[in-house]
Amino acid sequence: MERQFHARQRWQSQRGHLPTRRLSAIIAGLKTEPENTMKLGLIPINIGFADPAPMIGLAQAAEAAGFESVWTFEHVIVPLDYASKYPYNDSGKMGAAPETPFIDPLLALTAIAMATKTIRLGTGVNILSQVNPLLMAKQVASLDVLSGGRFMLGVGIGWLREEFDAMGVPFERRGARFDDYVAAMRKVWSGNVVEHESEFLHWSGFKSYPVPLQQPMPVIMGGNKGRIYERIARLGNGWYVPGTDPSVIRAQLAELRATCDRVGRDFSEIEITSMWGNVKDPASLDALAAAGVHRAVVPLMALGPEPMAGIARIGKEVIAAR
Repeated sequence: MERQFHARQRWQSQRGHLPTRRLSAIIAGLKTEPENTMKLGLIPINIGFADPAPMIGLAQAAEAAGFESVWTFEHVIVPLDYASKYPYNDSGKMGAAPETPFIDPLLALTAIAMATKTIRLGTGVNILSQVNPLLMAKQVASLDVLSGGRFMLGVGIGWLREEFDAMGVPFERRGARFDDYVAAMRKVWSGNVVEHESEFLHWSGFKSYPVPLQQPMPVIMGGNKGRIYERIARLGNGWYVPGTDPSVIRAQLAELRATCDRVGRDFSEIEITSMWGNVKDPASLDALAAAGVHRAVVPLMALGPEPMAGIARIGKEVIAAR
């Protein structure tokens, strides 16, 4: 947190003073939460809307109710049929028809940033392995600046081969490509001359501005397969756990802690986010906190047919009461 504050001071001295609205948002984001306070988020904020007004209205309502963050889902396409297996339910299929509107996460969060003041903005998650990492780095830095330092980049390696095929990107070696992309994007965000030579990228002799207001830029890893623990320990600022069971999460965090010890990473630097599906039972939130979760994200569908009322209820009965 102290590093973020000094980084903000350096950025101001180099680039001039920020508008008061953005500066206030940064300072609000840097305030230290009491250790017993669970942050609450809302997801997905960008799906099912053909009109931006309801999306922005939900984000504003969440901010007013005391939610800490709103989050997006991402798919560029939804195939009519696919052989790939969705890894997070027994059916192997994601719960979205091909006609479901997925507003691009970075564009959705930019629109929300312009209509809110303090609520943080996260992608939960974007598929980094299938996009151009230089363009992604530019978009991330720009969104962080436009939002006054409120953006969190949640990223994953992806599971839907058919989407990679449509994007013209190899599905194979997506994990290695992901790791390389994160390391390379951090060089872009540093503001220094970028030199990065790898199997996947050949970057040399350039800078890219603006840089993110947050230093380091928060990169949150999603998923629970493969080399996820090592990936988080070496490259991540947080983990978006795709689960809700506190006992499972506790065991997973023990593995992550062991991996951090092995690679020399301070486990306490890693922020843990999970879903909170049982929103009618506040005790389940306490169980997540006891397991080591710092942020619980409420699925929009868990709020029932009147999400605005559900947001207000959680604000009054859960957030205000804690």
